[in-house]
Amino acid sequence: MKRVLIANRGEIALRAIRACRKNGLETVAVFSSADGNSPHVWAADHAVCIGPPAPASSYLDGATIIETAKHTECDAVYPGYGFLSERASFAQSCAEAGLVFVGPSPESIAAMGDKAEARKRVAALGIPVVPGSPGAFTAAGAAAAAAASIGFPLLLKASAGGGGRGMRVASDAAAFGTLFEQASAEAQAAFGNGEIYLERFFSRVRHIEVQVFGDDHGNYRHFWERDCSVQRRHQKLVEEAPSPVLSDAQRKQITDAAVTILAAMRYRNAGTIEFIFDMETGNYFFIEMNTRIQVEHPVTEMLTGHDLVSEQLRVAAGEKLSIAPTPEVPSGAVIEWRICAEDPARKFQPTPGTVHGWPRLGGPGIRFDTHVYDGYAVPPFYDSMLGKLIVIGEDRQEALARSAAALAACADITGISTTVPFHRDLLRHPEFARGEIHTGWVDEAFGL
Repeated sequence: MKRVLIANRGEIALRAIRACRKNGLETVAVFSSADGNSPHVWAADHAVCIGPPAPASSYLDGATIIETAKHTECDAVYPGYGFLSERASFAQSCAEAGLVFVGPSPESIAAMGDKAEARKRVAALGIPVVPGSPGAFTAAGAAAAAAASIGFPLLLKASAGGGGRGMRVASDAAAFGTLFEQASAEAQAAFGNGEIYLERFFSRVRHIEVQVFGDDHGNYRHFWERDCSVQRRHQKLVEEAPSPVLSDAQRKQITDAAVTILAAMRYRNAGTIEFIFDMETGNYFFIEMNTRIQVEHPVTEMLTGHDLVSEQLRVAAGEKLSIAPTPEVPSGAVIEWRICAEDPARKFQPTPGTVHGWPRLGGPGIRFDTHVYDGYAVPPFYDSMLGKLIVIGEDRQEALARSAAALAACADITGISTTVPFHRDLLRHPEFARGEIHTGWVDEAFGL
């Protein structure tokens, strides 16, 4: 590998370019006509406009991206997260075009990207799974029998995607049909696939995910867990590591289960295996796998000191994992705050516009991953995330204190509304400070 096309935008595109530069690789950025002012365009060695603002005509146009990669003499394609990162057909098209896809094999993406198929494979390994439908559905009528069999309340989930899109909770049969159609339409728009999988809904659990990595030489490892229980309508808002609710024995159970899944699949590159954890019983259940790097991967990087994106590039080039297993949880506590162009006072409505007063955050234990700068025009066509504030402390209390100081430095942002005021309110909430939350807590505590 000598030259990599970055098939994404914003913060993750900039992050990937930095990792490529660190590893001596040239980069080609692609961008829509709405993203000509984005720093990833300037940071790359070369940049090519691939279409108009609409994602379907630019960042989701796999054929154009592959043709651009070939035309610019790239060896590989880095997909990041979102867009084409979990489309098995795109990974296969890259391989057929002679390009290295910096991610898992098309077979792994297809198997684990389909939530019903993933559930079958994991259950066959003897690992607990959430009760769910044997397959996915495209119509509410066809899914009604499975819904009745599983029982309400039900979680409706997009079979081909993640990130909270295409998800609804149906409390009873009366609401099921309407919610199914809503979830299916949202999944079709986000992932090009409207199939919906049904899963029993647990209202008071923690969301625990394990960062995993495999290579082509039979090495399979985990890099501990992240707790992503601070969510609004299934969208993650804050992530931290290690989880404040797991005992050492529970942590070992969950991470061992993740590696078992990884080895059984002979999985290559980065992935995240997700579980729900019932705090009352101490039981855990597999829910899904994300066959890509996660938005919150810097949490693990800060905790372990490892560069996961660089490791993705090395593994994609056929090298062995360079990171040795860590037998004990690294010391410290890390918290990531997603800063988005959304107005918490208006039910988190997106607020595109021109940013002023954008802070430059730094100092001991502070990392700020962002593509935004003072005067940056936030386009209305894409995900609203502006940056990720990642903070590490010797313990959770120090991480929270440092977070409060860093978020206070964001108070002068103008031109758009952001989620910073919500994060500052969250820090002041005693239940959050004590770690006494669950995946539905934000909606309950803040009336969302």
